[in-house]
Amino acid sequence: MLTNYQTGTFFDEMMKQDGQPKRHYQWFYQLVNQFSERDLMNKHETAQLNFLRQGITFTVYNHTGGTERTMPFDFVPIIIPRHDWEKIEKGMKQRMTALNHFLDDVYDEQRIVEAGIIPRDLIENNPYYYKKQVSGLKVPLNNHIFLAGVDLIRDENGDYRVLEDNLRNPSGMSYVFQNRYVMRQVYPELFFQHSIETLEHQISELHRSVISHLPENADVTSSPTAVLLTPGIYNSAYYDHVFLAQQMGIELVEGRDLTVKDDVVYMKTIRGLKRVDIIYRRIDDDFLDPEAFRPDSALGVSGLLRAYKKGNVSILNGIGNGVADDKAMYVYVPDMIRFYLDEEPIIPNVETYFLSDPEKLDYVLENIDKLVIKNVGASGGYDMLIGPQSEESEREEFKRKIIEKPSQYIAQPTIKLSRAPAYQEGRFYPCHVDLRVFVMNGETTNVLPGGLSRVALKEGSLVVNSSQGGGGKDTWILSEGGDFHA
Repeated sequence: MLTNYQTGTFFDEMMKQDGQPKRHYQWFYQLVNQFSERDLMNKHETAQLNFLRQGITFTVYNHTGGTERTMPFDFVPIIIPRHDWEKIEKGMKQRMTALNHFLDDVYDEQRIVEAGIIPRDLIENNPYYYKKQVSGLKVPLNNHIFLAGVDLIRDENGDYRVLEDNLRNPSGMSYVFQNRYVMRQVYPELFFQHSIETLEHQISELHRSVISHLPENADVTSSPTAVLLTPGIYNSAYYDHVFLAQQMGIELVEGRDLTVKDDVVYMKTIRGLKRVDIIYRRIDDDFLDPEAFRPDSALGVSGLLRAYKKGNVSILNGIGNGVADDKAMYVYVPDMIRFYLDEEPIIPNVETYFLSDPEKLDYVLENIDKLVIKNVGASGGYDMLIGPQSEESEREEFKRKIIEKPSQYIAQPTIKLSRAPAYQEGRFYPCHVDLRVFVMNGETTNVLPGGLSRVALKEGSLVVNSSQGGGGKDTWILSEGGDFHA
């Protein structure tokens, strides 16, 4: 039971070093200790079955193809007190404002480059920089980032830090709602006394953000038509696409369901063609339009970019956002905040080394067993080395790759990621956690209260990605009026 739980030397979300629960977890701790082992096992199994029945899955790709899995769920929530959440909210809004200014700037005047803050070649050699396609585009609301997923961690002192910005096609929002739904089904006791921020109106907020991006030449006499463009059922985040389209009440379409005539986008329906104003796309830039990007793409829509340039359709998230969220540009986000907003970052980055700097490169090669190495273009926990947990052969392989292409990698110190109790296989044990916060930008900016807490369920692992054995937890933000209801 939780009374035997050991925090070790890590910052623990729930427990103090003396083995007592933190104030905002006390009620939860007392309740869980009243459950018998059989109760806990039954509830855990019911939760997993709930996910299975609802088809809440993701796809893991490996050398033999794709495998569908249900998202492992852990019932111990991450509880965040109100004052901590308010700081996160402010930090996220500040970061998104600066990143949006940066995207506006790099496809136009490049003031930040002229000021000598970001090297020109870091932008121009970036594979996600689409100068030709994006320059001169009138972006609705001047907003490149309709939806962002920002990954936060807590270090050994309990301070939040930004680990990564996801500004292209962040996935996982559906799991936030499903984690809450399953939690309410299986553990209704946990909600009786907690005063928790609701997720009830958040899908409406998302839909409002989508609809606010009206293109310049939209027909204002009728309601705008928005669609969610998916690559199809074989995409790893397809469940996410289906859920969000259904909940927002917009059509889920594939490229073959759309056509462009006279620079206007239409959806094929049984009643004929219907004009489309806004496309929330979950397809990468490269595959969006075979005319403007990869000619071999079968996923996109020919002529889509022409329709966008003429002001006849909006595309969310913006094209070319990848230049702002790769792991090399991440290093400069604090400088962007200072340059565009004249403010200090509210939530700092994790210290990061550029390997194109010869001094840093030497340091990293000598200390590779103590560091985390990441490919600047990879995501999902792929092409990454966690030094302290690696074999000699893996380190040698990464040294070879780094020496061959130093600009392709960054290094970070191994942070003592915060931990929280997880309940799996009949016992509580500590697991590393992070938090993906979702930021919706339309006419206003709204931060989803909570977000997706991801947990490295494999004991001792630092990798929280579901594709690498991680799972999810519900995230509770305590609402105004104290920690709990009376």
